[in-house]
Amino acid sequence: MHFSVIQVVQAAFEVYSWLILVRVLLSWFPVNPYNPIMKFIYEVTEPFMAPMRRILPPSPAMPIDFSPVLAIFVLQLLERVVLGLLVKFL
Repeated sequence: MHFSVIQVVQAAFEVYSWLILVRVLLSWFPVNPYNPIMKFIYEVTEPFMAPMRRILPPSPAMPIDFSPVLAIFVLQLLERVVLGLLVKFL
């Protein structure tokens, strides 16, 4: 039973990481922000990405947004903590 819970949690973290990566890749191309897929990706990832941009805002001298890198790093840390707690308590 607990093994399936751990698998579901791992899958959820992996899907969320992929959504962040897809958002980054799509930001390099002109896309319609009203496209339902783009809107979904933005609405799902923005609550996690916005605090990352406040922590690591894009620099005017270097217009590269490193907040997705920070977001994925923090997400991986959260995954390890959550999975560690699940293993301990399940």
